[in-house]
Amino acid sequence: MSTDLHAHLLTLARYHAWATQRLLDALAPLSDEAYRRDVGLFFHSIHGTLNHLVVGERHLWWRRFTEGLSPRATLDAEVEPQRDRVAQAIGDAARDWSPWVAGLDTARLAGTLDYITTRGQPVSLPFAATLAHVFNHGTHHRGQVSAALTGLGQPAPELDLVYFLQAEAKR
Repeated sequence: MSTDLHAHLLTLARYHAWATQRLLDALAPLSDEAYRRDVGLFFHSIHGTLNHLVVGERHLWWRRFTEGLSPRATLDAEVEPQRDRVAQAIGDAARDWSPWVAGLDTARLAGTLDYITTRGQPVSLPFAATLAHVFNHGTHHRGQVSAALTGLGQPAPELDLVYFLQAEAKR
């Protein structure tokens, strides 16, 4: 395991927070009716998809990685009915990864993440690749929400990693 992997995961963590905030900013002017409308996403609405991200990222993956716990959760649970609190929760969750990833050492990155799935199955996965999954999962669902915005006639933000890298290079 090299420091290149650590640097890459740090980049992904920073990108994850940046892209999440850009998406939340793009959602702010959306009407509550449109925000909660079933637009054909796997979790039906933008609200449902953001709640899924809160469940997955904060209630499952964060606790698996940082606390070594295997909590039970329903992936489509509405953990937060209030729109502003969903945005706050998902923004906070995305921002929390960078400082935590910064503190990881090479041995931990080379290890495994052992946990029990929400279906009760024990698994042992490569730590670094599974951490990358968390960021990839966020990218997947941000893409769905961006498509929903477009379908609702609203502008979708540019969320490509290269735009983030360009913004970082300017700083």
